Amino acid sequence: MPDTPETGERPLPYLIHTNRELGLMLKGAKPLAVFGWIEGYEIDSVSRYLRMFDRHVAGGSFAKHQRVRPVPQLPNLREYQVCYTLPGHEWRVDALHRLFDTPEPWTAAHERRFGELLGYEDWQNNIWLKGFHQAEGPR
Repeated sequence: MPDTPETGERPLPYLIHTNRELGLMLKGAKPLAVFGWIEGYEIDSVSRYLRMFDRHVAGGSFAKHQRVRPVPQLPNLREYQVCYTLPGHEWRVDALHRLFDTPEPWTAAHERRFGELLGYEDWQNNIWLKGFHQAEGPR
């Protein structure tokens, strides 16, 4: 059964990467995986998933990139972001940070770039963006 976007409004003719990141990266089919949370709101299942990624970092299959910064609206809390990349794709983390740090409102162009950085193909981004205009928000 095909996945649906977060809005649940329509089926997709491809599988989204969510909860498949590790397997896709091990196959070389996904160059970047991104995880984020707010301090104090970590989810145990995500922590376990990150430990599985970390085993592959220790083995040299992936690179790990971490960023911690204050939450702008709540400076007493910190936002954690962990990215894993395949070798040779470390540049995607800097590109992702530039994308996320833009002061502009999130647009379809931002959403397309996010999909490209995550490893989605053009045809998949095209389909996703048809629904983006209805849902307006990052995946």
